[in-house]
Amino acid sequence: MAKRITDRKEDYSQWYLDVIKEAQLAEHSPVRGCMVIRPTGYAIWENMKSALDQMFKDTGHENAYFPLFIPKSFLSKEAQHVEGFAKECAVITHSRLRSVEGGVEVDPNSKLDEELIVRPTSETIIWDSYRNWIQSYRDLPILINQWANVVRWEMRTRLFLRTMEFLWQEGHTAHATKEEAVEEAERMLEVYRTFAEEFMAMPVITGTKSESERFAGAIDTYCIEALMQDGKALQAGTSHFLGQNFAKAFDVKFQDQDGEHKYVWATSWGVSTRLIGGLIMTHSDDNGLVIPPKLAPVQLVVVPIYRGDDQRKLVLEYAQPIIDSIKAKGISVKLDNRDNFKPGWKFAEHEAKGIPLRIAIGPRDVENNNLELARRDTLEKSIVPSAGIAEYVEELLDTIQNDLFKAAKKRMDDNTREVNSYEEFQIEIEKGGFIYAHWDGTAETEEKIKEETKATIRCITVIEDPQPGTCMVSGKPSEQKVLFARSY
Repeated sequence: MAKRITDRKEDYSQWYLDVIKEAQLAEHSPVRGCMVIRPTGYAIWENMKSALDQMFKDTGHENAYFPLFIPKSFLSKEAQHVEGFAKECAVITHSRLRSVEGGVEVDPNSKLDEELIVRPTSETIIWDSYRNWIQSYRDLPILINQWANVVRWEMRTRLFLRTMEFLWQEGHTAHATKEEAVEEAERMLEVYRTFAEEFMAMPVITGTKSESERFAGAIDTYCIEALMQDGKALQAGTSHFLGQNFAKAFDVKFQDQDGEHKYVWATSWGVSTRLIGGLIMTHSDDNGLVIPPKLAPVQLVVVPIYRGDDQRKLVLEYAQPIIDSIKAKGISVKLDNRDNFKPGWKFAEHEAKGIPLRIAIGPRDVENNNLELARRDTLEKSIVPSAGIAEYVEELLDTIQNDLFKAAKKRMDDNTREVNSYEEFQIEIEKGGFIYAHWDGTAETEEKIKEETKATIRCITVIEDPQPGTCMVSGKPSEQKVLFARSY
């Protein structure tokens, strides 16, 4: 197969798009800014969804579903929320079309009494329901998650990382006390950190957002931040402490044990198909996609090599017990016995699709009771005996999972630095990576840094022994260094 993937060092953005194309993960749709997620890409999302869904249920959450359409008046009830999303909303104004010569047009007589918003997020429609669900302290907490699609009208889009429509989950919880709500927001941030590191093999830094970077309507936004191979940061997940803002906006109160009526406390949290973009840019190489085994739709592919029907029968009969023993371990296996493609072409295709392990079996392997095993992450090949192959593959998949995390963690650590002056910061930010620096806590200084360097505060990390200092820009007092980077 001719090389179809641009080298990362030559053009990182084109490399990213080439990997998606060659791995058949997604493609642009006829609707500007939207994407078609192809079966391989959707299978990765399904594996992500399955793992996260179990983690949510293990922490007491239940799934529900709420309408795609939100009355415009609902968004007007929480001022910060509507201001944050007003420029991203798709608005439905009419309810039907009518036939005209040559096609259809909007029926002017079908104008809605109140416009509907295609959900950019579901806080408002969900809190309208919570008002009916909550009367007493006995009704709390409510721990709801929704798997859904959302629409945010983006002008500049990139597959998986930023599209007008994307898939996600959004958790929405209601609590009797502030302490319970904060604990919930922090718990879900830890769920996201665990998923990113243990399933995606993607190391992250956790912390809170600055006021200007918070979710619209939140009191605090907690986040996980990952570093991609090009030195840019990716916000991979957020968890929000919403205080009582939405409870007051939608008049959601409960009667406590003393008979007093109080507003409930809220959280929301979510991750999206953006995680697939993060997975691609964390692990993939110039040969294509690399997928951590825990999320790979196919963990091992078997490629039989033969000439003629006699060899075909010999090799396939040898391969089948091997495949069955590996499947018995709960490992997903694909047999690629297509006759219309040469083995070399198949190898290149499976490398581009990121399948973690490949077994090749030919007549000589049958004769010697062995097989050729290739790792996708290192491209290393070895001849191993067929005896005990299932256990060997099981252990090797765990090794690959751990090695991918270690490599990504080392890359992040090697590209995380501290600076003490603005001049030093301006030099270092051009190299990419995470940079810790003192900041005075003001929006004015934050905006100046963003305008002059294109870097933003990714998060304010929890530091056991924070070292006060002076802001690198203003010289004013700073409680601790915060994390800066350029980002997607």
